[in-house]
Amino acid sequence: MNATALLRADLRDFAGYRSAGREAVPGDIRLNANEAPRPNAIDALDRLRRYPPAQPPALCEALAQLYGCATDQLLVARGSDEAVDLLVRATCAPGQDAVLVTPPTFGMYAVCARLHGAKVIEAPLQDQSDRWALDAQAVIDAAVATDAKLVFLCSPANPTGQALPLADIAAIARRLQGRAMVIVDEAYGEFSNPPSAVPLIETLSNVAVLRTLSKAHALAGARIGTLIADANLIAVLRNCQAPYPLPAPCVRLALQALQPDVLLQTRNRVIETIAERERLYRALRTSSAVRHVYPSQGNFLLVRFTNADAALQDLLNAGIVVRDVRKQPQLGDALRISIGSPAENDALLAALSAQKVAA
Repeated sequence: MNATALLRADLRDFAGYRSAGREAVPGDIRLNANEAPRPNAIDALDRLRRYPPAQPPALCEALAQLYGCATDQLLVARGSDEAVDLLVRATCAPGQDAVLVTPPTFGMYAVCARLHGAKVIEAPLQDQSDRWALDAQAVIDAAVATDAKLVFLCSPANPTGQALPLADIAAIARRLQGRAMVIVDEAYGEFSNPPSAVPLIETLSNVAVLRTLSKAHALAGARIGTLIADANLIAVLRNCQAPYPLPAPCVRLALQALQPDVLLQTRNRVIETIAERERLYRALRTSSAVRHVYPSQGNFLLVRFTNADAALQDLLNAGIVVRDVRKQPQLGDALRISIGSPAENDALLAALSAQKVAA
């Protein structure tokens, strides 16, 4: 089934805004985009007075090679957040359609849905003491019962840390073919053992995958996210995107980061982060301030504290900022801790060992 059948009917043939950059008209003197005829004084190399390509070919090719897909299966966006928003707006009719999430999870799925007037359906994760688990059948049942158009699965999951088996993702997508898109958010995929869900797209056109350069590639400030999906769906979403979404300086930085020598450094950094994650995990398990720490496949740990208020305040007093996730379902005593440098992690452990947290 063509993935575009799940889009809003009024957008399936939507042509979008035909910017000057999308009109491939040959010519050396470009007077079609109302651009400045001379560069700004700060732009000595004359790189910024022209609008950048909506989907820079070199960047698309580099990302396609990195993620193992074809360039026509790929949409580059201003971070994964833009891709999430595009998916919601393109598939859900306001006030009618629904989006399914699996709390506790990344909050932007529900935020984008609510901003667009889509209903938010929940199929909560299960806390199995030693780890969190997704009930695949519960996801399927909830999506079918509510006619959800999008199902967001975070793997590795934020903030809970578990990765999903490909078999579970495939089973959900297979059961929901023709009913819903299954979006697998792999923002932390580089830190995870299970393989990517990208190969599933070849046989399950309702699977889409989110990737980013923000985490493992250390380019959060550049805002380069990627949506990988069926080529027909990507073609429509490109028409729904803003005319010039990617700033030229960010594109140049991303291309530099995807060079082989820099990618090797990134892989080494990932290995170091994973080693620090496991070291911090073992150390936190012995802390009297900690009730429970969950194993993680991301670059963070979810930690339950005997007194989360005191733990958070003592960390702040030591100049250490962690993520307070206690307002999320099932996480009333939990904080999420990103994996820092060895020195930063040592400082965190020292602050926890010195605190007077009531048991």
